[in-house]
Amino acid sequence: MSKSRMFDARSRMPVSATELFAWHAREGAFERLTPAWESLEVLERSGDGIREGARVKLRMRVGPVRQTWVARHSKYIEGSLFQDEQESGPFSRWVHTHRMWPEPPASSVLEDEIVYGLPLGAAGQAVGGGMVRRRLEQTFAYRHAVTREDLRRHAAFAGQGPLTVGVTGATGLVGSSLVPFLTTGGHKVRRLVRGRASPARGDVAWNPDKGEIDTAALEGVDAVVHLAGANVAQRWTPEAKELILRSRTQGTRVLCEALARLQKKPRVLVCAAAIGFYGNRGDDVVTEVSPPGDGFLASVCRQWEASTAAAEEAGIRVVHLRIGVVLDMRGGALTQLVPPFLMGGGGPVAGGQQWLSWVSLEDVLGLTHLALFNSELRGPVNAVAPQAVRQGELARTLGKVLSRPAVFPLPAVAVRTLFGEMGKETLLSSTHVRPEVAERLGFPFMHPQLEDALRFTLGRTTAGPEFTHSAAPDEA
Repeated sequence: MSKSRMFDARSRMPVSATELFAWHAREGAFERLTPAWESLEVLERSGDGIREGARVKLRMRVGPVRQTWVARHSKYIEGSLFQDEQESGPFSRWVHTHRMWPEPPASSVLEDEIVYGLPLGAAGQAVGGGMVRRRLEQTFAYRHAVTREDLRRHAAFAGQGPLTVGVTGATGLVGSSLVPFLTTGGHKVRRLVRGRASPARGDVAWNPDKGEIDTAALEGVDAVVHLAGANVAQRWTPEAKELILRSRTQGTRVLCEALARLQKKPRVLVCAAAIGFYGNRGDDVVTEVSPPGDGFLASVCRQWEASTAAAEEAGIRVVHLRIGVVLDMRGGALTQLVPPFLMGGGGPVAGGQQWLSWVSLEDVLGLTHLALFNSELRGPVNAVAPQAVRQGELARTLGKVLSRPAVFPLPAVAVRTLFGEMGKETLLSSTHVRPEVAERLGFPFMHPQLEDALRFTLGRTTAGPEFTHSAAPDEA
C-alpha cells in the first residue's frame, strides 16, 4: 500500500522564468511565502540561499505542539529548478521541488511539486491525510497569489530601480512584510535600528528619544519609508498618550532633519500616518482633501504629518500614507477578533453601525511601493480599501468566513469600561474613508472586497493554482 503522496500546484506568472527564479533566490522569499496564519520562526540558516547544501532550521506550530523542522536544499539548476528535503520534522518524507519554465510570449509557469509521507504509514494517512491535503491547497493558493502579485507590482516599475531604501519600524506589522517585499524585488534595504547596528547588513543606528541618528550611514539611500511609532492599542494613560505623540513627532523630526543634511538627499520619504486624522465623522465620506477631525488621534496625526517639514523644505517629495485598519493575521485588530469568533462568541461592537475603513496588508505594501515610484504622489494618500464597511458587516463576514455565529454584541458601555478613551476613539468611532488618490491613479487593489481579504489572510480560500493529488510515482 502506498505510503507517500504527491501534491502539485501550478500557476502562470506574469514575468519571464528568469525573473521568477530570481525572485525566489533573493533574500526575503521565504518570509514572503510564509502564510499569514502560520507560526514559523527561523532559528538557523547556513549555506548560500537556495543553492545545494544550504540548510534552514525552523520552529513551527502543529496544532497545540511546537516542533522543529530542518530542511536541506538538495538540487539547484540556475533559472529553472531548486529542491529542498526534510532532514527532520513532522513528516516521514518531504521533498519539495520548485520548477519554473517559460510560457511564450513573456510569461512563465511556476510549479510546486511535493512528495510527502505521514508518520505511522497507512494509519497516519487515514487520520491526517485529508487535513494535510486541505492545508497544502490553502498554503499554495496563498503562496502563488503573493508571488504573482509581487512580480506584477515590481515589473510595473522595473525601469526605475533598483533602489536603496531606508526603513524605520522594520519589525512591526507593516515593516516586517515590507522589507522582504522590497528585497525580493531586487531592492536593498537599510533598517534604522535602535541600539547596536549591524554594518554588514547595512543597518543605520538611531535613537530618536535622544535625537541621535547615524547620518553618515544614511548617505546613498534613494528613498525612506518611516513606519516607527509606539503602539496605539493600549489604555491611554497620560504617560501612554505622551509616548504615542512623542514617538511619532520627535522620531519624524529627527529623521527628517537628518535627511535634509545629506549631501545627496533621497528622492522620496513615505511617512506612515493614520486615518485617525479624520476623527469621528459619522456617515460622512472623507477623502484626502477633507479637513482634520477632533480628538486625541486626530491631534496626533496633524502633528505627526507636520513633523516632516524639514524634509519638504529640503526638496524631498513627502507622501503621508494614511493607513486604515489593517486586517492581517500577523498582528493588529484581526488577531484580537478571531479568537472569540472561533469560540462562538463573536459579534458586532456597539450596534455595529459605525463605519470601518479597512485595508489588507498586501495593499498597504502595494500603496507604499506606488508612493516610492510614482512622482505624482505627494502629500496625503489614503491607504484603505475602496469599500468601507459598517462594523456589523465586518462581524457578519468574519463569522461567515470562519463558519461561526456573529450574534454576541459587545455593548458600547463595555468598550468604554474596558478600553477607556482608546476604545471610544478606535472601536466606537465612525470613519468612512475613500482612497480617492489611489483610485484616480488606477491602483489595482489586490483585495478590494472584505470577504476576499479575510479568506486570504485566514487561509480559507483555495482559488488560483491548478492542484493535483496522487500517489507518489515511485510507490504507486
